[in-house]
Amino acid sequence: MLHTTLSSGSSYFVRTARWAVALVAVALAAGCASNRGLPPAPVSAEQGDYSYVIGAGDSLNIIVWRNAELSMVVPVRPDGKISAPLIDEMVVQGKNSVEVARDIEKQLSKYVRDPVVTVIVSNFIGPYSEQIRVVGEAAKPQFLPFKQKMTLLDVMIAVGGLTDFASGNSATILRTAEGNKQYSVRLKDLLKRGDVSANVEMRPGDILIIPQSFF
Repeated sequence: MLHTTLSSGSSYFVRTARWAVALVAVALAAGCASNRGLPPAPVSAEQGDYSYVIGAGDSLNIIVWRNAELSMVVPVRPDGKISAPLIDEMVVQGKNSVEVARDIEKQLSKYVRDPVVTVIVSNFIGPYSEQIRVVGEAAKPQFLPFKQKMTLLDVMIAVGGLTDFASGNSATILRTAEGNKQYSVRLKDLLKRGDVSANVEMRPGDILIIPQSFF
């Protein structure tokens, strides 16, 4: 059983690592080109009501009403599953907290009469497909968990701004939610000149590419 779990986890890491490397490769290749001719990123990223999606690395606070012994905090494993007393291996990645609560109620109903479960997410990371990635000439290139109404300025504050070698107004957003469509953004105008019109909303899965200036 342990061998199976470890093998599953190893396979997950291999798959996600390959996926991440492929995304970064596409992003860097795209970043080598100028953003001239690309449409500007929409100021508002229309996406309807956003519901946070659980990912590996999140923590779930499971509260079972009137059953304190079944209430606990569990981590979401790298394979996207959780394990807990009376709860078999359960896939939670890709679901929201309400969906997971209903799934837990179904499993607990085998042992507890009419269980009422609430799930609270903490240590937000989210699935890879929804994380914001920043590559290139940022002070601290990294991935960030997506938050509703997150803006380009929020992202740049989180990564510490631009390096001295950045070509901020040649930056682009690769929008995976729209089939890897590219948009131009004006980071220099936003950060150096305080032009708020250059601030735009992000969408889950966006890749911000900041090229190096050659002048």
